[in-house]
Amino acid sequence: MKTRTIRMRYGEGEVAFCLPEEQIYCEVLGKEYPAIADIPGAIRAALERPIDSPPLKELLHPTDRVAITVSDITRSWQRMDLILPTLFDTIARAGIPDENVSILVVVGGHRQNTREEMQQLCGAEVCRRVNVVNHNARDLDNMVHLGKTSRGTEVAINRVVAEANKIILTGGIIYHYMVGYGGGRKSVIPGFSSIRTIQQNHLWAMAPKVGMGSNRNAVSGKTRGNECHEDMMEIAGFVKPDFIVNVVPNAEGEYAGIFAGNWVSAWQEGTKLVDEIYGVPIPGLADIVIASAGGSPKDINLYQAGKTMDNASYAVKKGGAVIIVSECPDIMEPPEFPQWFQYASTLEMEKALRADFTIPGWVAFKEVECSDIATYIMVTRPENVELVGKAGIIPVTTMEEALAQAYRHCGADRPRITLMPQGANTLPVLRAKP
Repeated sequence: MKTRTIRMRYGEGEVAFCLPEEQIYCEVLGKEYPAIADIPGAIRAALERPIDSPPLKELLHPTDRVAITVSDITRSWQRMDLILPTLFDTIARAGIPDENVSILVVVGGHRQNTREEMQQLCGAEVCRRVNVVNHNARDLDNMVHLGKTSRGTEVAINRVVAEANKIILTGGIIYHYMVGYGGGRKSVIPGFSSIRTIQQNHLWAMAPKVGMGSNRNAVSGKTRGNECHEDMMEIAGFVKPDFIVNVVPNAEGEYAGIFAGNWVSAWQEGTKLVDEIYGVPIPGLADIVIASAGGSPKDINLYQAGKTMDNASYAVKKGGAVIIVSECPDIMEPPEFPQWFQYASTLEMEKALRADFTIPGWVAFKEVECSDIATYIMVTRPENVELVGKAGIIPVTTMEEALAQAYRHCGADRPRITLMPQGANTLPVLRAKP
């Protein structure tokens, strides 16, 4: 029997294993897409010829007070330090002095970023020139109330943005397993919204009734009918951002596209490129899926592994088996996340999440829900065994153990095996039957 050696990234290294060639069903790989060679030139072109908007320089007036949003350190892959210098050149040419410009690090419900992290995100020169501050979702005295959405979400946003004449959003677009895609309106919510607004909005990621788990509309690649996304769009509509600059990465993490202009349509154009690069057609569902997040830093902890676990669920048959290759050297981060595995049942966990919704809680809950679809097995460090087990995942320390467990649980004598070496980013899309 002919075998094939497979290599998948694991932390800073890799794992290697052999599979029978005839049992490899398909390999889920993002589309090769060239990186933008001249980034400053591409940014200037995007600002001068934006999508469904006048050029940025025509929107600005010397007396404007400008608020620019930048995603926090958990989104440092967006490399806004490459975007901001050219953006600031345009603002300066419009006659707006530096003291009239503020950068808001839109942490949503995450922790505050340090000054060093701000310099990493924005660049040292930008931090020297203008005021760079963290959003604090729990500082309710610093929020401005704007009203309620049609779904009843109370909209309150950071005063820095509320008092600006011009609002420019920056960010990156990839698949997001709650609201379809990242970027765009996510700079507003959760970005610079109050914790109450965030929690009320994010509850739409849960099913209508207790005991039904997560909302099946709140998934990667889906916006139409996704109540959480639609509520976000209403919230951002209260803010009416003036301009947006969003980027899409290729599989190597370099800029594949820069989308500037109208906060809705420019973002939507970016989501099309995400689909083109990372939406991967598959011929059918496999008995076993083997997925790597793509190595460090994407497999830095169990929290981050949730993206790969979710993407793999679209490629496996009901009752099959999924092997996740994830080193998780910082298994206990973020600190809140491990606490969500203390509950005796999924129902208790769901009730706690509905009572006090947090993103770490939702990620933990989604990971536990994965076991309703298939048996999940994780290749990880020996010291991670206890927490991984609490998440409803079978922990192992070698690929040999993982394959043995997968063959035992997949329900097939000669299983079809799908490989996902870029599991954190690629979304398997089941081809429609002719």
